[in-house]
Amino acid sequence: MDFFDVVKERHSIRAYQPQAVEPEKLEQVLQAINRAPSAGNLQAYEVYLVTDAERKSALWNSAYNQDFLMQAPLILVFCAHAARSAERYQKRGTELYCVQDATIACTFAMLAATALGLSTVWVGAFDETAVREIIGAPQAQRPVAMLPIGYPAASPRNRPRRSLDELIHRV
Repeated sequence: MDFFDVVKERHSIRAYQPQAVEPEKLEQVLQAINRAPSAGNLQAYEVYLVTDAERKSALWNSAYNQDFLMQAPLILVFCAHAARSAERYQKRGTELYCVQDATIACTFAMLAATALGLSTVWVGAFDETAVREIIGAPQAQRPVAMLPIGYPAASPRNRPRRSLDELIHRV
């Protein structure tokens, strides 16, 4: 798929078919994550792949019962890993760059999934402490996004976007 078609086709999907994601497609998404740019190429993030029904249920609970988390065959949890940025970038690395790195990696996963005919939705509303415990991440890692991935069970609707005149400020 052409990159600009991928961007146009990407929608937030909150209903998934029970169909599993093929291992080769999952591998392509994971490779895209690994290719995401990061501050100083430090990749100051960790990604947890969750497919276990019990953990998915716990993530659902930690995310205020957003039902689509239970429907998706897999969930990726992106954690900022501040220590990977700290030595080179000090405070800015620990407070900002590691979060940016994790969110860029999540965006690459979203676009790769779309290019493969899969769907996703960014989940940012959750209890960080609970998510960290569910996935077994160390205290030093901060969960910043969850990304359920699967085949859509609903057709997305186009939503209005701001005009470029309103959004872009030429200075």
